[in-house]
Amino acid sequence: MFLLDNQLVREDWKAAKSAVSDLLGKHGAKIRTLRRWDERRLAYPIKNQKRATYFLAYFDIESGSIPALRRDLELSEKVLRHLMLACESLPEQENELAQAELAEGFSVPPPPPDDTPEPRREEERRDDLGIEIPEFNAIDEDMGR
Repeated sequence: MFLLDNQLVREDWKAAKSAVSDLLGKHGAKIRTLRRWDERRLAYPIKNQKRATYFLAYFDIESGSIPALRRDLELSEKVLRHLMLACESLPEQENELAQAELAEGFSVPPPPPDDTPEPRREEERRDDLGIEIPEFNAIDEDMGR
């Protein structure tokens, strides 16, 4: 699973997809499927991004190539995060879902309306004893960041 910068995906999702496939190919991975999974709001900002697009890939790679691939993924400005897990077999529907993305006329759905949480009210920023809970920015400023 790869989290990609949403701006890159919105500009050209095929170029974003090829950025991942190129990195995998560089390290000798044999890609079984690679597809756009979804665009989601992140639980916390990553590299100042509040939303990201998830790409799901199934691939075969030699175990000795994994450290170099991880290093390249960490250095990539396009890939915000990645997660690699061992998988015994390809899920049944995965090939169909990947092929649907290759069909003529496929387009990435428009981004969902931004679902940012509503600002917290002052009384919600206090603990059970009535003591105000500091904001994260205030803590960072106190620590000299």
